[in-house]
Amino acid sequence: MRVAAVQTFPDFLNLEGTLERTYEWLKRAKVEGVELVVFPESWLPGYPAFLDYCPGAALWDNKVAKDVFARLRENSVTVPGPITEKISSWAKEFNLVINISAHERVEIGPGNGTLYNTMLTFDGDGQLLNKHRKLMPTYTEKLLWGLGDGGGLESVQTQVGRVSGLICWEHWMPLVRQAAHDSGEDIHVAVWPTVIDKHQLGSRHYAFEGRCFVVASGCLLKAKQLPAELELVDELKGKPEELVLNGGSTIISPTGDYVTEPVFDAEGLVIGDCDLSLIDRESMTLDVSGHYARPDIFEFRIKSQ
Repeated sequence: MRVAAVQTFPDFLNLEGTLERTYEWLKRAKVEGVELVVFPESWLPGYPAFLDYCPGAALWDNKVAKDVFARLRENSVTVPGPITEKISSWAKEFNLVINISAHERVEIGPGNGTLYNTMLTFDGDGQLLNKHRKLMPTYTEKLLWGLGDGGGLESVQTQVGRVSGLICWEHWMPLVRQAAHDSGEDIHVAVWPTVIDKHQLGSRHYAFEGRCFVVASGCLLKAKQLPAELELVDELKGKPEELVLNGGSTIISPTGDYVTEPVFDAEGLVIGDCDLSLIDRESMTLDVSGHYARPDIFEFRIKSQ
């Protein structure tokens, strides 16, 4: 099975522009014979790197920061809604399994107005199979996103196998990992802003522990794409072409080894061919949900899904 991580630049904070780019990359993936396509963390309409590189973003009652947040809300995605219908039609058009992440906006009912860091999985027939909200926003991300729920902590059966996914630092939450492992994943999607060394470590460990393939997806973003209203940190001033997110996307096997070495600083499809029979062979030595578990000692359950 051929999988790919799309490593490119969003049209930052512009939902329609980023959707146009999404469609073009899906077309490229289809030409390359890809069956599962993965986009990076909060791809629609881009990871909020200004939290790290624009220090005024965290100041209380900062009018400029609130203006940026308002623009982010306006360019976020309702689930279900017109944007998910569009992505569904593309999955069906290209017969592709699509894993795509977005800023999700709740419009009606409890949580009205809240944004979530959300991952969506579509099957090749266009069906939206899973919605997973990041359980715990990391550090300054709490300024933007609410706490997710357990509703998407599972793998789903797609036309290419069972697919699960976690977002960024969820890969260091042991019980969250166990929940995904217990759901019987073949391919795990690990999305990050950029797959730096620590994130490579987390992704490779996940593949080895879960005896599954991992598609680790990172984004590209230049300093000049950050909101012009916010002041940059000193080290980025006068460097509009500097990459603040530099990719690192990779494909990893159930042995923890690379199928495709990490790609940094370059735009493109990071493609890997995955032989799912390797999962069966490697499960002989380690299976954290099977013969290597100790249900007579430990009990694990998800309280709410």
